[in-house]
Amino acid sequence: MPKSFRTILRGLFLKLSYSLEGFRRLRAARSGWRLWTWRCLAAGSGLALAGTVALVGYTVLLIPFTPAIADIRKARLEQPSVLLSADGRELATFKRLNREWVPLGQVPRHVVDALIAAEDRRFYSHHGIDFRRTLAAAGYTLIGKRQGGSTITQQLARNLFPDEVGRAPTFTRKLKEAITAIKLEYAYSKSQILESYLNTVPFLYNANGIEMAARTYFNTSASRLGLNEAATLVGMLKGTAYYNPVLNPERALERRNLVLAQMVAEGSLGRERYDELRQRPIDLDFEPQKLLTGPAPHFAEQVRRWLADWAGRRGYDIYADGLIVHATVDSRLQRLANQVVERQLDALQAVAEVEWGMPSERLLSKRLSDYAQARRRVSPFRHFWQANPQLIETFARESRELSRQKIPGDLDRLLADDGFLAGLRERKTRLEAGFVALDPRSGAIRAWVGSRDFDKDNFDHVVQARRQPGSTFKPFVYAAALEEGMPSDRPFVDQAVVIRMPDGTTWRPGDMEAPSGETMTLEDGLVYSKNTITVQVMDQVGPDKVVRLARQAGVRESALDPVPSLALGTSPVTLLEMVAAYGTIAGLGDYTAPRLVTRITDRHGRVLLESRQPEGQRAFSRDTAVQLIDMLRGVVDRGTGRGVRQRFGIAADVAGKTGTTQNNTDGWFILMHPQLVAGAWVGFNDPRVRMRSDYWGQGAHNALYVVGDFYRQALASRAISPAAAFPAPERAGPLEATIDRAGNWIREILGLEKAAPPQRRRPTPKDEERDREPADSP
Repeated sequence: MPKSFRTILRGLFLKLSYSLEGFRRLRAARSGWRLWTWRCLAAGSGLALAGTVALVGYTVLLIPFTPAIADIRKARLEQPSVLLSADGRELATFKRLNREWVPLGQVPRHVVDALIAAEDRRFYSHHGIDFRRTLAAAGYTLIGKRQGGSTITQQLARNLFPDEVGRAPTFTRKLKEAITAIKLEYAYSKSQILESYLNTVPFLYNANGIEMAARTYFNTSASRLGLNEAATLVGMLKGTAYYNPVLNPERALERRNLVLAQMVAEGSLGRERYDELRQRPIDLDFEPQKLLTGPAPHFAEQVRRWLADWAGRRGYDIYADGLIVHATVDSRLQRLANQVVERQLDALQAVAEVEWGMPSERLLSKRLSDYAQARRRVSPFRHFWQANPQLIETFARESRELSRQKIPGDLDRLLADDGFLAGLRERKTRLEAGFVALDPRSGAIRAWVGSRDFDKDNFDHVVQARRQPGSTFKPFVYAAALEEGMPSDRPFVDQAVVIRMPDGTTWRPGDMEAPSGETMTLEDGLVYSKNTITVQVMDQVGPDKVVRLARQAGVRESALDPVPSLALGTSPVTLLEMVAAYGTIAGLGDYTAPRLVTRITDRHGRVLLESRQPEGQRAFSRDTAVQLIDMLRGVVDRGTGRGVRQRFGIAADVAGKTGTTQNNTDGWFILMHPQLVAGAWVGFNDPRVRMRSDYWGQGAHNALYVVGDFYRQALASRAISPAAAFPAPERAGPLEATIDRAGNWIREILGLEKAAPPQRRRPTPKDEERDREPADSP
C-alpha cells in the first residue's frame, strides 16, 4: 500500500477518533446541561411547593385570628339599641357609628350598577377573591403603579372587622382579608353582601353607609338618589378625602364622570344618557350629620354611659343587640324645656352682649325687649374685650389653638389673628344654662337640658358642671335648725356678724345692704335670703350637722366643706344634686335617687330589667319638710322669688329658692311643685366672665326666668296639675292659744310686759330681688 494512502487513512482515522471523542464530549456536556436544568427545575419546584405549603400553613394558622362565621353573621345583624320616652317617643338610638341601615330593595338599581362597574366588575362570578384582579394589581405594583385589587367582599371584610382584619398594607393583613372575604361569601348571598357593604362604607363627615351619605351630601334619602348623585358617592370610595366633593369639587366631578364611563363599558348605562349626565355639575346640598340627635341628647348620653356598663356586665352589646330602653323623660316636658332654654337664654345673651358692649355700667333697662332692640346697635362684648387685655391674653394662652403650636411667637400671631380672636370671643362669651326636672315622688327625671346647643357645647351643665350654689343651699341650713327643734318664728337680729374661722382669721358676712338692726324671724331670714341671719343659724346648728343633712337630702357626690361659709353655698355642687335634694324637701323628707330608666327589653320583647319605684330614704322628718316648704312658699309669695307669681302669673302651690354667687358668676333657681321639682343654672363656662349688672346677674332675673317660663307652660298644658298642693303646716290650735293667753295673764299680774311675737315686717330685699317695677312679658 502506498505510503501516501496510509497517511490519508491515518488522517481519516484520527479525524474520526476526534469526531467520536467530540461527540462523546458533546453528549456528555449536553447530558450535564440537562441534568443541571432538571436539577434547577426540581429545586424550583421544591421551593414553590415549600412556599405553597408554607403559605397554606400560614393561612391555616391565620384562620383562628379571623372572625368566626357566627361573628360574621352577627355583625351583619347588628341592631342599635333604642331609647324611648315615658310616653313612647324615640329619644335616641345608640349606634356604634352614625349609620342608618337601609335594605337593598330600597336602594336604586343604578347605585348598585355604579358600585359594581367602579369597584368589582366580576363581583357575581368570584367567591370573595378575584384572582385575575389580584395578579394584575401585583403586576402593577411591581412596576411602580399601585392599583387596588380588593373585591367588594374584601372591602366589606375591612369595614365589618377593622380590628380583626386591620388596615395596614402588609401581607398578613391581605391574607386575613382574603380569608374573611371567603367566609363572608359562605355566610351571605351576593345581595346580602351588597346590602352590608352599602350600609357600612364610610363617607367622611360622620356619615357611614349610603343613607347617611345621601343625607350629608345631597340632603335626600338613599332611595331617592339620582344617577349623578350615585356616581359621585361611588366615586368617593376610591379615596373619600381625595375625591371629597365639598373640598375638591373638580376632582370629584372628574371621578364621577369616570364612574359613569365605566357603567357605559359594563353596559349598565347608554352612551346618549352618559353624554347628557357628564355635562351636569355636582349639585351638592351639604349638611353634616349628628351622631347623637334627638330632643334630649345630654340625657341620652347619660343613659348610654350607664347602659353600656349595665349591659356589658351581662354580656349585651348596646350597639348590636337591639335593646329597647324605656326612659323616665316625658317628651312633652322635654320639648317645653328645650324651647324655654332656647328662648330665655337668647334673650339673656342679648343682655350680656349689650351690657358688655357699652362703656357705661348704668343699667339700660329691666325689660328684656329693650336689650333685644339695642342688640342691633352694639358690638357684643366690645368693652369687655377692650377693658381686659391681660385676661384676653390668658384666654389665648389657655386655648386649644396655642396648645397645638410649638414655635415661639405663636401667641403674638394668635393675638393678631382676627379669626382666632373672633372664635375665642364667641366661645368665652356664650351664656350657658343647665335645666333638669324630676318627679319628687319617684325620682323620675322628666326633662333634662345640659346646654343651649349640644352641637356647640356638649358639656353637660346638669351633672358635669360643679358650681357654687349660692343661696339655693340655705334651705339645708334652716332644715338642720328645724330638725334641732328651732321654731320658724324664732327671733334673730339683723346685725353685723363676725365669725372666727378655724385658721384664726375672722369672717364678716354681709348682705347687699347694711344690717337694719331689726328683729326678724327664722322664716324671714330664708324668705328674704338674709346672709346675716343664715350665718347666725349656721353658728347655732354647726356645719357638721348641715353637711350631714345635705348629704342625706341628696348632695351625695360633691365635696361639702364643713365650714361656716358653707351656709352661703360656697362648696361647688351639680345642678342634679341640688334638684334631687329639693326633691327630698318636696317628698316630705324622703330622698329618692334620680331615676333615668324604668324598663329594658331585648329585641324580642323579653324583659331584662324592671325598675320598680324605690322606697324613699328618710333624710329628715316630715314636720321639718312641711315647715321648710311653707318657708320656701314665702320666698315665691313675698320674697326673692316672687317673680314666679308677678312675672309668670303662676298661682299654683309652689315653693322655691333663688341663688346668686359672688360677682354675679352663677345664677340659680329651684322651684318645687308636689308633682315636679325643676331647677336651672345660668352662667358662663369660664367663671371669669360674668353678667355685668347686679340686676341681670341675680338668679331672680336669669335662672328664675327659665324655670318660671317652664312651669307656666307645664301648668297651662296640664302636664302637671294646677290643683295639686303641699300639706299645710300645723298652726297653733286652741290649747296653744289658751296657754299663751294664760302666760300673758300671769305676766300682767306680776306687772311684767306681755310677750310680744317677733315683728314680721317686710324688709327691703336687696340680696337678690330689688325689682319693684312692672316687668315686660316674657
